[in-house]
Amino acid sequence: MERPAKRILVIDDDERHLVAAKGLLEDAGYEVITHNHWIGSTSAVMKLKPDLVLLDINMPALSGDRLSMLFRTNGSTRNVAVVFYSSNDEDSLRKLVLKCGVAGYICKGDVFELRRKVGFYLDTACRET
Repeated sequence: MERPAKRILVIDDDERHLVAAKGLLEDAGYEVITHNHWIGSTSAVMKLKPDLVLLDINMPALSGDRLSMLFRTNGSTRNVAVVFYSSNDEDSLRKLVLKCGVAGYICKGDVFELRRKVGFYLDTACRET
C-alpha cells in the first residue's frame, strides 16, 4: 500500500519563492500548500496539519521568527515542525534556530539543498512524533 505524500506548508510573502518551492517539492513527491501572508498562518497550520512548515523570516509586519514563537505558544500548533526558509546569511539563521527552537533552516536558492534538507527534516520530525 502506498503511503500518502508528506504535506508541507510554505509560508512566504514572495510569490516567486512560493511558486518555485511548490514546484520543486511537488516534483519530489510532496503535497505542497502555499500561504502568502503571516495573517491566517496559525489557522492554516491547524486546518492543514502539515508534516513540515517552511517559514520565511523576512515578512512585513510580523517576521517569521516571531511567527514561529506564536506557533510554539499555541497548544494546537506547538508541535508542528518548523524550518526557516530564508535568504538571510547562515550565521544569523543558526542563531535564530537556537533562539526560536525550530527544527532548522534552509537557505533559498539551492534546489538540491531544498530537497535534501526537506527530506532530512521530515525524517527527523517523523521520528520525534
